[in-house]
Amino acid sequence: MMTSRERVRRALRFESPDRAPRELWALPGIAMFRRDEMDALLARYPSDFASPAVAHGTGPDVRYGTGYRSRGTPAVVGTYVDEWGCPFTVAEPGVIGEVKAPPLADWSALAQLRPPDEMLELADFSRVDAGCAATDKYVLAGTTVRPFERMQFLRGSEALFMDLAWGPAELLRLRDLVHEFFLREIECWVHTDVDAISFMDDWGSQRGLLISPKMWREFFRPLYVEYVDLIHGAGKQVFFHSDGHIFDVIPDLIEIGVDALNSQLFCMDIEEIGRRFRGRITFWGEIDRQQVLPFGAPADVTAAVRRVRAALDDDRGGVIAQCEWGNDVPAENVAAVFEAWL
Repeated sequence: MMTSRERVRRALRFESPDRAPRELWALPGIAMFRRDEMDALLARYPSDFASPAVAHGTGPDVRYGTGYRSRGTPAVVGTYVDEWGCPFTVAEPGVIGEVKAPPLADWSALAQLRPPDEMLELADFSRVDAGCAATDKYVLAGTTVRPFERMQFLRGSEALFMDLAWGPAELLRLRDLVHEFFLREIECWVHTDVDAISFMDDWGSQRGLLISPKMWREFFRPLYVEYVDLIHGAGKQVFFHSDGHIFDVIPDLIEIGVDALNSQLFCMDIEEIGRRFRGRITFWGEIDRQQVLPFGAPADVTAAVRRVRAALDDDRGGVIAQCEWGNDVPAENVAAVFEAWL
């Protein structure tokens, strides 16, 4: 019988796994308020991944250092401050929240900005390799690498978009400061035995990119090239996530070497994605979490999975049966996703 690790590797290499590998993502609210439902579903449909995406302690056994600026508790109503000093306001329990008062609202604060180096300097990676050896699951490392989003958290989204239009010198200094920290973080992971390393940025609106493809290629693609080259240089796969309509940069992600892409397929033309890109990259989920999962019936979920399979799955691999369990999604719809993939 094929192990989970071999199943994922075959899916990534288009070498006909025995079935599509499974992975469940869960928002913090699921683990906080619906843990019994999550445990029951994972017992019925075990994940092929050891990753931090499920709030279940299944990822690599690593401890980042505590940020000196961190305070408060994430995902509870109120405000918490992350390791970069960004204050997140949470209005609903079990969600991440948003930054209302970015620390770089005025560029004069840039001179004092320091990355949270203590996170890496005080991190403990000593148990990662033993954990990788002890499991037959595919071990996927999650990272904090998200340069576009981190710049928004620090500067504020509206201000950052204006910066991208005007191009002040401070913008490049901020980008490079964030990027150098993320390179150091990836460098920590490439010396471990994990199978793959993931990073992310939410690039899409409902209908297109948040910035022009030309600007994306000039300003952000070079960062991604460095991340991918560093990970591939260590013999590991690259997993990348982005929300929204990102069709225009999928060719770039393929070209720079991303192995698996998690995107909101249902924001885009799934059939055109299949015609253009099937067999060139592995589609790491997903199923529509805007309409079908929260508001549909199990039959609607089954139809959505069949649509994805018809467009993207040619029986050689290249698909991962992933979905995200939001706080408003009934358990039977999540179960229907994995049942339909079988």
